[in-house]
Amino acid sequence: MTLYINCCVRAESRTNRLAKAVLKKLGDKYTELKLYGLNLRPLDAEALSYRTSLIEKGDYGDKMFDLAKQFAAADKIVIAAPYWDLSFPAPLKTYIENIYVTGIVSAYGNDGMPVGLCRARALYYVTTAGGPYEPAYSYGYFENLAKSFFGIPETRLIKAEMLDITGNGAEQILNSAIEQVFESSITTS
Repeated sequence: MTLYINCCVRAESRTNRLAKAVLKKLGDKYTELKLYGLNLRPLDAEALSYRTSLIEKGDYGDKMFDLAKQFAAADKIVIAAPYWDLSFPAPLKTYIENIYVTGIVSAYGNDGMPVGLCRARALYYVTTAGGPYEPAYSYGYFENLAKSFFGIPETRLIKAEMLDITGNGAEQILNSAIEQVFESSITTS
């Protein structure tokens, strides 16, 4: 199962259009999570205490762990997040905060280092930017999480940038990025 994590708020989102090309290229059926519709909340003291008590008991039956289980069970993950204010939208960070559960997506090895428990072999990070794109504060974060904490060995960045610069043809740039997806080595296996 491919998990599509959609962090696009606009109905006409360019990032969503590019992500749909990736999903089509992958060819799989997918489950879409629209983060803006989930009403996720950052963990407060009460929620964190409750979650910690369940983790310490090894009790992962609470519904608060459902998103983490879904993420860990996905074969492929596609994240669509526009590049806003030099990063990604806040609901995506809140989602990561809620799914990063020791014992479901990650564990600690005997040496104290994280060991990823996720099934996915690939994570595709899809973004668009009105100006120049700097991956360190968005894709770089997810690349590190995937490889160092989730156990996902392959990450790919798919992007279209400079879309809002006067004189640039936004539609042409986006269509070119979509064409590159279909010409790329993104595989369906």
